[in-house]
Amino acid sequence: MDKKIQDSGKSTMKWQVAFFLLSLISGHTIAQLHYSIPEELKQGSIVGNIAKDLGLKIKELQLRKFHIFSRGINQYFSINIENGELYVAERIDREVICGTKQNCLISFEAVIENPLHLYTIKVDIEDINDNPPSFSENVFNTAISELALSGVRLPLGLAQDPDIGINSIQDYKINDNEYFTLGIKTTKDGIKHPELILVKTIDREEQSMLNLILSASDGGTPPKTGTALIKIIIQDVNDNFPKFSKDIYETSISENVPIGFLVLQLTAEDEDEGANAQITYFFRDTPESTYSTFRIDPVNGSITVISDIDYEVSDSYELTVEAKDGGNLAAHCKIYIDVIDINDNAPRITVTSLLTTIPEDSPPGTIITLINVHDLDSKENGEVTCELSENLPFQLISTSGNYYKLVTTTSVDREKVSQYNITIIATDNGSPQLSANKTVQLNISDVNDNPPVFAIKNYVVYIQENNLQGTSIHGIHASDCDINENSRIMYSVLSNTIDDIPVSSYVSINSVTGVLYAQRSFDYEQLREFQFQVMAKDSGSPPLSSNVTVRICIIDKNDNAPKILYPSADTEGSALFEFIPHSAEKGYLVTKVIAVDADSGHNAWLSYHLLQVPDPSLLTIGQYNGEIRIGRDLPDIETLRQKIVVLVKDNGLPSLSSTVTLNLVVAENFQQVVPEIRRQPNNSATASNTTFYLVIAIGLISLLFIVTVLITIIFKCRKSPSSTSFDAFSRNVYPQFTLGCPSEISDTSLPFPFSYDVCVTLDSKQNEIAYLKPVQNVPTDNLIDTDDSALANNQPERLPENTVAPVIESTE
Repeated sequence: MDKKIQDSGKSTMKWQVAFFLLSLISGHTIAQLHYSIPEELKQGSIVGNIAKDLGLKIKELQLRKFHIFSRGINQYFSINIENGELYVAERIDREVICGTKQNCLISFEAVIENPLHLYTIKVDIEDINDNPPSFSENVFNTAISELALSGVRLPLGLAQDPDIGINSIQDYKINDNEYFTLGIKTTKDGIKHPELILVKTIDREEQSMLNLILSASDGGTPPKTGTALIKIIIQDVNDNFPKFSKDIYETSISENVPIGFLVLQLTAEDEDEGANAQITYFFRDTPESTYSTFRIDPVNGSITVISDIDYEVSDSYELTVEAKDGGNLAAHCKIYIDVIDINDNAPRITVTSLLTTIPEDSPPGTIITLINVHDLDSKENGEVTCELSENLPFQLISTSGNYYKLVTTTSVDREKVSQYNITIIATDNGSPQLSANKTVQLNISDVNDNPPVFAIKNYVVYIQENNLQGTSIHGIHASDCDINENSRIMYSVLSNTIDDIPVSSYVSINSVTGVLYAQRSFDYEQLREFQFQVMAKDSGSPPLSSNVTVRICIIDKNDNAPKILYPSADTEGSALFEFIPHSAEKGYLVTKVIAVDADSGHNAWLSYHLLQVPDPSLLTIGQYNGEIRIGRDLPDIETLRQKIVVLVKDNGLPSLSSTVTLNLVVAENFQQVVPEIRRQPNNSATASNTTFYLVIAIGLISLLFIVTVLITIIFKCRKSPSSTSFDAFSRNVYPQFTLGCPSEISDTSLPFPFSYDVCVTLDSKQNEIAYLKPVQNVPTDNLIDTDDSALANNQPERLPENTVAPVIESTE
């Protein structure tokens, strides 16, 4: 028999495959396949070739993730990805799935991706004659009065056959007998009720009981039959049957009504009296599930609910009630109960084809997942709307049926949000509304869309001069909002030159840490500052980079001792003689020590001190200007010779210093100085020549002094402006020497390019600095530029009106 079913199924499947192209929605093909198979096919039986019927290539199935999706608990069908055949995966019992419904369809969806296509597949389950008719009882007890006349009808119990159509019950028969024939009563709903028709009265004294065999047969091939025994008791008087007010009762109840709810109150009447009129109610020919759902009171005929009513389990019930009197006479009625759906099921959300990660440069419209929303309720209770819980750069697009696409609406930025928790809310249209939600987690992967950013716009780095080669100077740091390789930064110094020397000769940088290193020892007096650019480049593809300017400022260090410009000792180290007349009073300016320091700032602030002096009270020195003056009146002696040592030190830490030795000769006139000079020891021929030249120079200076005094007296006598003439004369006659000064110098030093005109007169009260004037064409190789504009703008100091003096030139 199974073989015949299989052959019949194959024959049916062969000619009942249909393919319908329904619509194109949002660029996705929606198609429908319709197959027809008999029930009870063996597992593995082929239903059809979906790939062939849809026009798909076999290779595409696996590459495009072809799969089927069923909403129900049971998965009756599966797909073979290797050949595209749809086959039976579980036993299919039409009666279990659809009951007595005429049309039994199993519907499911097939999904294929890249691009996304959705197909609806419906399989029509055809009934086969796999169930024989059966009676609810093996023995039916009935009774008939002996007074019953011919034509009396005795209703019999119905046989049940889960099959439908021709395979359901088609005919009833009883065995041959002389008293009864079988009649069939067909109700409005097409159900055949067997009845025994009395054709001959029965004498109870002759026969008190009669047994008949009732058989029911269906229309299958071959037909199947079921039998039951009818025991007929011949009663004596009771000749009236109970009667219902209607043959068919129709009512409706809402699902989830409480237990004990009254569904219907039945009443049957019997014209007999006494025991023959006592009616008992009970269910007849009712499925077992009905007994567990409803209860009928045998005395009063009320039908109540004894278990939960669920519309989704069964939307209607059919009951048969028998009313039997005390004489076993019975009447039957049909009760149809419709279940009214209420909104007691929340929507269900199913996510398929989920992308868990997308790159941050994904274009708007990128599909993230396909969502199916389903509600078990019906009508408006089953109508579902779907939306997102919050304002996110995503939207739901309805495709077909209850399917939605979740797509991006704008570009996403991982640096702002690296992960999204997208909550999908499905709400039905029932009252009250029910909803369900499902959260989809989406990760945003990084792309290299952010260049490195430096911590500050420009770096200014300070380093002391005389640093060790290879010393770390400063750390350059840049950050990148990207992650992993896209944020790994490499540092490099851009090619540049400083005074035609590559910047790499000055500094280098660690490409990983960004630490700058000095490639040489810096000298403030040669190079005060320089700048270059550092590039930070990430390791993304393509790489992104940024530049920053780094300015290196060299800090001065006290590494230069003061240099004494005047007075300067000769090559043999002998000290200079200074002439002091006897008439010099306290405060008389003997000479001025002039020194400079190549350093700057505090390191170039100079102070002057008498280091060795025979009589400390006789001479004083200005601490900040180096002027050596008479500290008290000179003693009344013919000559006096003093040898002093002057110390010049700067203000650095530690302080550096230089010394110079001076010979001071006190005499009545300049001619007395010559013997003192001659008494200097002759260490060598060179020293003798030096002394000779010095005597000649002093003589010339004295001569020039006398001439100058005469000219001055003549100008005085004529009352002419002497200052202008003297200035012109001194500018043309007096030799000069130049001082080179650093940018930051004390009040005792003067900035380049000014020169001192040092004048010495026989009048000690007028011995002083004459004036300052610019010096032209002075070499600047060993000089340091200065920013001390205040010193450069000082007005020149002029000599007193009547001062005339020879000038001693410094050659240093």
